[in-house]
Amino acid sequence: VQLQASGGGLVQTGGCLRLSCAASGRTFSTDACGWFRQAPGKEREIVAAIRWSGAGRFYADSVKGRFTISTDNAKNSVYLQMNSLKPEDTAVYYCAAVRLPGIATMTTNPDEYNYWGQGTLVTVSS
Repeated sequence: VQLQASGGGLVQTGGCLRLSCAASGRTFSTDACGWFRQAPGKEREIVAAIRWSGAGRFYADSVKGRFTISTDNAKNSVYLQMNSLKPEDTAVYYCAAVRLPGIATMTTNPDEYNYWGQGTLVTVSS
């Protein structure tokens, strides 16, 4: 499975961006996708996750009400709409896909994600 993230850029506080992640290859072997981010000097953290079916959405508390994750199965793509951006949202954003173990319905642990795209930088200026 290959993942290609795009859509990052420079935006002012309060602005919005839409990140896209196009998946190719054996995408049917995965169950869910997630968006993670890593700011300088910080660990990678979950932002949002969703099953390919569109069910089982998860959002980090820091982005609830501002970010929306969605999928387009016809395009094998997952999106992250980011509104009301804040300087603390500045980070490199990564998309990842996971083949869930056992009967798990979702995971937010980056160590469990099997496939990763390259990052896309989001910079929010104050």
